[in-house]
Amino acid sequence: MNNSDLLQRSLNAVWHPCTQMQQHAAAADALPMVPIARGAGVWLYDFDGRRYLDGISSWWVNLFGHCHPRINAALREQLEELEHVILAGFTHRPVIELSERLSALTDGALGHCFYASDGASATEIALKMSFHSWQNRGRTDKQEFLCLAGSYHGETVGALAVTDVALFKDAYAALIRPACTVPTPDARLAEAGETAVDVARRAAAALERHLEGHHQRIAALIVEPLIQCASGMAMYDPEYLRLARALCDRYEVHLICDEIAVGCGRTGTFFAHEQAGIRPDFLCLSKGISGGYLPLSIVMTTAAVYADFYDPATSRGFLHSHSYTGNALACRAALATLDIFADDQVIDANRILAEHLGNCLRPLATHPQVRHLRQRGMIAAFDVVSDDPQFSQRFYRQALAHEILLRPIGNTVYFMPPYAISAAECEFLVTRATAALDAALHT
Repeated sequence: MNNSDLLQRSLNAVWHPCTQMQQHAAAADALPMVPIARGAGVWLYDFDGRRYLDGISSWWVNLFGHCHPRINAALREQLEELEHVILAGFTHRPVIELSERLSALTDGALGHCFYASDGASATEIALKMSFHSWQNRGRTDKQEFLCLAGSYHGETVGALAVTDVALFKDAYAALIRPACTVPTPDARLAEAGETAVDVARRAAAALERHLEGHHQRIAALIVEPLIQCASGMAMYDPEYLRLARALCDRYEVHLICDEIAVGCGRTGTFFAHEQAGIRPDFLCLSKGISGGYLPLSIVMTTAAVYADFYDPATSRGFLHSHSYTGNALACRAALATLDIFADDQVIDANRILAEHLGNCLRPLATHPQVRHLRQRGMIAAFDVVSDDPQFSQRFYRQALAHEILLRPIGNTVYFMPPYAISAAECEFLVTRATAALDAALHT
């Protein structure tokens, strides 16, 4: 097999996600599509022998590198025991142990886990669970949701209601019951003399004004803690989460933390919301929780919410399900992932690794067309001053040509590598990204 043969077969048979397929059609300016033969550590290899450093963790899911031996071994062992069983009326060891260990990571504050397969499904579950819990409490007026400007929480119809990215949302406007949007605490919005904390407080003041007038109808506020990823890696100060938590408590509104992308150590703590010293009412996890191996998402919630559904009447239960809910293989991959975090002291190691990544990136701050170089934990980004509407595609092509996988969001170039990346590979990634940037700006 070679790249050319597999590429044509894929174009003939596979409808690829988040893709305008015509852009990959055979033409001089076609976007490259790369058939991958294998992965090892932070590297991906195609069928023609070229390699690519996976600088975005394969859409933010891979934590410890491709084909990690410990996760591989755990899955082989689980394959010989149980691959899957219905979770309605049945249970199994991996889902029990995973639920217990995740609860322990919240000090028991979020003691009940509900399972699905992907991030958007977790968002749907959290929204439905919040709405239904208020209904079961007799608060039937609470039927609306709040989200931040520029938010992204998935692309199913319910998740699009709390997503504020026009490219994903506008085509389906007629299907959506939209949420209300409140200002983002994005630190890039700082005015002269303002700090990131000032921006966070200004956004929280706007949230307070909205809740003061509308809290009777609002079921929940949903946020991506610390980083709004899909809107250009918008980073903000933990002060916003502290103030939002207090406001939600005051006005009896649930707080949903969507940590699908930013959880599992990405921001420097295992859960991003920990940096604000708070706990949400609902926590959504996916992507990295299985180490990037298998589809798995989890909604964690409190004993108080769980009690709202605990009743003799079936209709008051949370009658939501997915066929592969709590899949044993996916849960076993997640348990192996948690083992690696604990045994290898990953959070501590990542602090050193993140500092090195930041040092590698520092020279880019003086690049004449770079703005807002920023970093939180193992996520870093910068914005590029360019009027070229094709900048992101040009950069993507150049990055592949320089043996790295980076996919800009508009004019924002970001880095979210696996934690298995070495110091030398960090330097390689940034050096090649800098070369790709200059090539994209001057071609």
